[in-house]
Amino acid sequence: MLYFSIPLGKLVRRVSRLRGGGSALPGLVVEKIDPGFMRRTLSTLPHGVAVVSGTNGKTTTTKMVVELLESQGLKVFTNRTGSNFTRGVAAALLGEVDWRGRLDADVAVLELDEAHAVHFVNSVPPRYSLLLNVLRDQLDRFGEIDKTAQLLQHVAAKTTGTVVLNREDPRVARIADTLTGQEVRYFGLDDSLLSTFPNDDDMRAAPGSPVPSALPAKPPADVVLRRVGPDTADFEYDGVTVTTGMRLRGVYNIFNAAAALSLARSICGGGAATADHATLLTALSQVEPAFGRGESLTVDGQPLDLVLVKNPSGFRLGLKSFPAGGYATMIAINDNYADGRDMSWLWDVDFDSLRNGGVDQLSGSRAYDMALRLQYDEVPVGAVQPDIAPALADFIHEAKGRPKRIFCTYTAMLAIRRELSKITTVEVVS
Repeated sequence: MLYFSIPLGKLVRRVSRLRGGGSALPGLVVEKIDPGFMRRTLSTLPHGVAVVSGTNGKTTTTKMVVELLESQGLKVFTNRTGSNFTRGVAAALLGEVDWRGRLDADVAVLELDEAHAVHFVNSVPPRYSLLLNVLRDQLDRFGEIDKTAQLLQHVAAKTTGTVVLNREDPRVARIADTLTGQEVRYFGLDDSLLSTFPNDDDMRAAPGSPVPSALPAKPPADVVLRRVGPDTADFEYDGVTVTTGMRLRGVYNIFNAAAALSLARSICGGGAATADHATLLTALSQVEPAFGRGESLTVDGQPLDLVLVKNPSGFRLGLKSFPAGGYATMIAINDNYADGRDMSWLWDVDFDSLRNGGVDQLSGSRAYDMALRLQYDEVPVGAVQPDIAPALADFIHEAKGRPKRIFCTYTAMLAIRRELSKITTVEVVS
C-alpha cells in the first residue's frame, strides 16, 4: 500500500493544484486508501510531533514556533497552508515526502482545529502539545465551551511528553489536574496585563461583578509576558526579563509569542543550557503576521490592515490592537461553514470604540446583521453592500488618501485577498 498510496496522492495533489482545487483533497484521498500514512511517516522524526490547538491564535503561534525552531538549526515540517484538519496535514506531508515516504525533518509542528486534533492524536500521539485558550467560537460546530475544553483535554492526555498550557485561562489551566505522567509547563501574563486578555468567563461577567475574595494560587510559568509596547515586548523566563522588538501587530499575537517561546524551549530541551536564547529572540523579533492575521498591506500608498475576526474575544482584541483614530473602517462578515453559521456572537462584542469614526463599509453575507448590531451601539454606517468585490472597490475609492483597516471573517478575508491581488498598487508590508 505504501508504494501505491504516495504516488497516487502526489498525482492527485499535482492535478488538484493545476485545477485550482482545495489544498486538502490529496490528503483526503490518502487517508481513505492508506489510513496509516501519517503515523508511519511522522513516527520517524527525532524530536517527534508538536500539536498547537485552541480557539484563537493557532496559525500565527504555529508560524512563530516553526521560525523559532528553525533558528536553532532544526528542520521543521508544518502544515503551512493553514489547512488545520487531519487531511490538511496529510496533504502537506505528500508535498514533502519522497516517493518512498521519507520525510527530511527533525520535528513536526502542526496547527490543528480542536475537533480534528482529537482524531489526529488518536492516530499519532504527539510528544508535545500547546493548548492556547478556550473561547466561544462556532457553537454550531463545537457546542458549548466546556465541550471544547474536553477536546483539548483529550489532546493533552494523548501527549507523551510535555503539555504547555495557558495559565490565565481557567479551562485550559485545569487540564493539568487530569494529567498523569506528562510534564506540564505554563505560559502566562503579568498581573498588569490580565484585563487586556480576559478569559471567556471574564468577558461574559456582568459589569461590576464582584471579584472572588480568594483566588486560587497560580502556578509558576515557564514564560511570562510582562509588558507590551508599540513595537516591543518584555518576556520573563529563567528568572530574567528580556526586551525584544516585534514585527507582529496585535496584543493577542504578543501573548501567543510567550506560548511559542515556551513550546520552543521545551522542544529544544528547556533551560538556558540547551537553547540559544539570543537567537530565539532575534527570530521572534522577525516573525511576520500569518496570512490575514493582522497582515499589513499598502494600497495606493496608504496602509491597509487586514484583521481576522471569528469570535467575541478575537474581535474585541482586534479593535483594541488596531485603534480607530484616522482610519477608514470596513467590516466583512460571512457565515460560510469555515466561518461558523451562528453569528449571534457579534452581540457579545462591544463596538463603542467605533462610534466616533463610524464604519465606512459593511459587506459579506451577514452585512445587514452587522448593520443592525452596530445600530444598537449607535455606530454610524456609511454603506452596506453584501457583495464583497464591489464593496471593497468602493471602500478603497471613497477612503483614498486615508489609512484603512478591514475586520473580516475567514472566508471574507479570502475573498478580500483575492480582490486585492488584482490591484497593481497593493504591496505586502508584513
